[in-house]
Amino acid sequence: MNKSEKFLILRFSSIGDIILTTPVVRCLKLQHPNAEIHFLTKEKFRFLLDENPYIDKVWCLNHSLAALLKELKKENFNVIIDLHRNIRTLRIKLALSVKAYSFEKLNIQKFLLTNFKIDRMPDLHIVDRNLETLVSFGVKNDFKGLDYFIPPKDEISLDSLPSTHQNGYTAYAIGGQHTTKKLPVPRMVELCKKLQSPIILLGGPEDKSAGDEIMSQLETHKIYNGCGQYNFNQSASILKQAILVFTHDTGLMHVASAFKKKIYSIWGNTVPAFGMYPYLTPFETIENKDLSCRPCSKIGYDRCPKGHFKCMTESSFDFAVPELPGSD
Repeated sequence: MNKSEKFLILRFSSIGDIILTTPVVRCLKLQHPNAEIHFLTKEKFRFLLDENPYIDKVWCLNHSLAALLKELKKENFNVIIDLHRNIRTLRIKLALSVKAYSFEKLNIQKFLLTNFKIDRMPDLHIVDRNLETLVSFGVKNDFKGLDYFIPPKDEISLDSLPSTHQNGYTAYAIGGQHTTKKLPVPRMVELCKKLQSPIILLGGPEDKSAGDEIMSQLETHKIYNGCGQYNFNQSASILKQAILVFTHDTGLMHVASAFKKKIYSIWGNTVPAFGMYPYLTPFETIENKDLSCRPCSKIGYDRCPKGHFKCMTESSFDFAVPELPGSD
């Protein structure tokens, strides 16, 4: 590699997928410290990258791709690492006309698994598939896991939490982009009742009503509803200080992985076989493996296509959770 080679990494969305690219950025920069690394994403996800010390410049996809391409051409990139691989990244690669390496999306394998339950997915985490784009540069996995960098202004002090939660708590990320990736609220209540420790619920403003309903059915000293109270970086700070983490298949699961938390990951219509399970951190899965209809999608739905939602309503909570300081 030339000492001054300039890389443009492409990944537009979403939160979890962008976090899963962080080993690519770190391994490239640390193993080729003279390389200049730029990263292109959507404006609304810039906050995930601004604090990353391994990125030299963050670019944001705006309404005018043509105008952006003019600016990108001025940078004289040597290499594009395409970790998104769609029509827009193809347009960028053609316009810049430089050497490019692209992530393999395995859409055929995912189609076979979701539609015919034929599993041809490689036994390989998506992080390792991302890193395959750097093989030509001699970059190897350092096995340090994912990165997540919280701005100092978004660090949450334990003193700001209820006194019942200041000596240890379990964090439960109750949100999810799609309904079929989230437990129904009655099952969330059931899960929280099983846990002996204080619990902090995390999610966006759209999850607040679910959090309030959970709180209404448990002792108030046990549950703290943080849904809608924190921005994403602040929620990451809550996860960073948690002792255990329960989470659906969502972005906060990967944040917890970055902080090497013990994770109980809850799976509905998606499956770990897609390669996006918690990375290089202790974890257990909560999932119903006895269904012929699962997985039904590589992403998710607003409602169960079969109408029964057994992947979430009949999943087992048969696991042992260690008690935390402050437990009843």
